[in-house]
Amino acid sequence: MAYAKPKKHLKIWTKKKAALYVRVSTRYQVDKDSLPFQRKKLKEYCKFLGLEDHVIFEDDGYSAKNTERPHFQEMMSRVRSGEFSHLIVWKVDRVSRNLLDFAAMYQELKDHKVTFISMNEQFDTSTAIGEAMLKIILIFAELERNMTSERVTGIMLDRAEQGLWNGARMPVGYRWNDETKFPEPDPEEVKIVQLIFDKYEEWKSSIKIARYLNNNNFKSKRGGQWTSKLIHDIIRNPFYIGTYRYNLRESGRGPLKPESEWIVRENNHPAIIDKAQFDRCNKIMDQNGSSRDTSDLRARKYVHTFSGHLVCGKCGANMIASKDRARANGWRPSMYRCAQRSRMLDCDNSRTINESYIGPFIFNYIANLARVQKNFKNIATPEKLERELLKGETFDGVAGILPEGLNLTFQALAFHQVGNGTYIPDINFLGDSDGASDRDQIELLKSEIEKSKNAVTRLTDVYLFDPDSMTKEEFATKKKELAKKIEGMERQLADLLDDSGNDDLADMSFIKKASAFLVAQRIVSKSFVDYVGMAQELDNEILKDFIDQIVDQIVVLDGRVQSITFINGLKHKFRYATPAELPVCQKCGGRIGSTCGCRTRTFDFSGKRYQRIKVGDPRDMLHGKKNPVCPECFAQEGRWHHWNCKIETCPICGERLAECEHGPNGKK
Repeated sequence: MAYAKPKKHLKIWTKKKAALYVRVSTRYQVDKDSLPFQRKKLKEYCKFLGLEDHVIFEDDGYSAKNTERPHFQEMMSRVRSGEFSHLIVWKVDRVSRNLLDFAAMYQELKDHKVTFISMNEQFDTSTAIGEAMLKIILIFAELERNMTSERVTGIMLDRAEQGLWNGARMPVGYRWNDETKFPEPDPEEVKIVQLIFDKYEEWKSSIKIARYLNNNNFKSKRGGQWTSKLIHDIIRNPFYIGTYRYNLRESGRGPLKPESEWIVRENNHPAIIDKAQFDRCNKIMDQNGSSRDTSDLRARKYVHTFSGHLVCGKCGANMIASKDRARANGWRPSMYRCAQRSRMLDCDNSRTINESYIGPFIFNYIANLARVQKNFKNIATPEKLERELLKGETFDGVAGILPEGLNLTFQALAFHQVGNGTYIPDINFLGDSDGASDRDQIELLKSEIEKSKNAVTRLTDVYLFDPDSMTKEEFATKKKELAKKIEGMERQLADLLDDSGNDDLADMSFIKKASAFLVAQRIVSKSFVDYVGMAQELDNEILKDFIDQIVDQIVVLDGRVQSITFINGLKHKFRYATPAELPVCQKCGGRIGSTCGCRTRTFDFSGKRYQRIKVGDPRDMLHGKKNPVCPECFAQEGRWHHWNCKIETCPICGERLAECEHGPNGKK
């Protein structure tokens, strides 16, 4: 993704100003390291450096295992706004004992040209020797962790060879035994595991078993819901027949290691499932897998433009995609539903959202954003910006944009770059502007990918062997961020390798680039983006690639877009004039906005039945528009407007049906 490159940097602070950070982990810390002592010494040091203007940030009673501390976060927020020129601490460990957290903070300070000083260790990163000394300390800290990791790995492999437990999630059906230091059968959970194997022999379906357990209030190991994946993992796990396996994967759910590296001990611990039944269930699972020939499915895999970006606004789960019915023009849009709901879990968001709605919404919003970026000189206020971003009938139902994201966008457009590093996505990306050769970019990407993979390894080591360094949630979040970064870089690398290594006539990669160019051109040049027409003309992969480069997340709730988060972190939240819970159609009983249109084709007036007018018909107000969708009731072309829609035309008098005497609000 290309970002808008500012022509100049806005400098918020005009004189030197220091942030002084002090922390103690307990209220009973000794005087030599207490908060008053740290404050006194840092103020004196600040005066010595000639920094008269300073702000003190204190965190009392917080550990250094991570940076989730209120005043530290406040300080970093003000650093990002450009308020400070220096950050001074008593000791490096006052910031964090977590190497990754410290490295991330230090990089932010460098990005915002803030000098970091540790008074006690005499680090001053404004000097070359100071920065070098800090890096040396960090390198040795990392080396120590890597050596520790190697030692611990060797010990754990040796323990596994002896059949000893090395720590992991306790399998369902077992509990921890403090005496043996190994899992033992849990009488209550054993019944559930035996039930799962029995039902699987009978039903041959993991989905049916998950639904049965959920509907009958069987709680999983951690009190959550049962899923088909969890049932699958239980059926496949030889731990239930007394076999202990270790060192199967590179990490977590990573790729399998060569079988020669596995450690397998049969009859290692008490079994709770008979081996014969285990083999029968796994044979059924093998047959189920082989009976599904997925080769054709993979060959015909449908690319959903917004997959991976839609999130349920009720439970936070991803939205999963499927193909909707074909329209009269042959186009098959995608429809998205909550994954949590589809797995029979606890989300009550039963509404789907259709590509025929979300496509025009997102693409026209991006188009409006591109146009205001191009013509910002004519936009004087955030209110004017809001009107321009919501221009067009696509946004008739949107009452406004929440101020936080709107104001940040206005500032970013006005100053190109503000102190917190907010940028507007550069929609007009039509080429590489940095002048680097493909070869240079390839080498750079390879280097960055290797660094990121090493970071994943180090992160895992820190989490496994230093439990105080971070929580499970922090580990999962950071690992996910790194994985996403690696995936993006590997995709870029693959594209570059395709381009650089194949210069003959068979290289058709230019078509993809030309298509992306075409999408960008359409968006910035048209007053309205005909998404349906574009989706019919261009490959879905082209549209998805375009969205992937601009949009990070789209939150949807009750069939409407609640917020858009762009790839750079900028977030726009929308407010609606009508309630989120859309009304029920008085005629057909369907939710207005969640169905394709009303199911009732006629209405009665004065004892006579009249045929209603469909969306897009010659007498309909939307006639002449390409692939029309009613902006009032969301009925689609060829369907009937929902009853009481303000746009539907009366077949008797030709006026608006909701307002004339023949309609729901007229005389009978």
